[in-house]
Amino acid sequence: MTREEIKGTVLRILGEIAPEADLTRLKPDVSFRDQLDIDSMDFLNFVIALDEELDVRIAESDYPKLSTLEGCVELLDSRNTVTVVTKTAQSPASLGQDDKPS
Repeated sequence: MTREEIKGTVLRILGEIAPEADLTRLKPDVSFRDQLDIDSMDFLNFVIALDEELDVRIAESDYPKLSTLEGCVELLDSRNTVTVVTKTAQSPASLGQDDKPS
């Protein structure tokens, strides 16, 4: 998911939480609570919706990072990585006695 797609998802969810808000005027670095008429329950519902929509587990310690549009995009983009695990070949020295090639 690109940063623009993340931003779009965040804005869509905010629009569902605060339908009366003019999201086109949202400043990316100012707290949602300072710009929108949302309370702590609205914010919690916002976090839950992000979790469900993006399938990202958000720890309570990360909630402050979600207080701005910029913070949301940063945090969610950092969780939007694919980890590739490659299997490395074992060197002969790391093989056990029973595992030595014949």
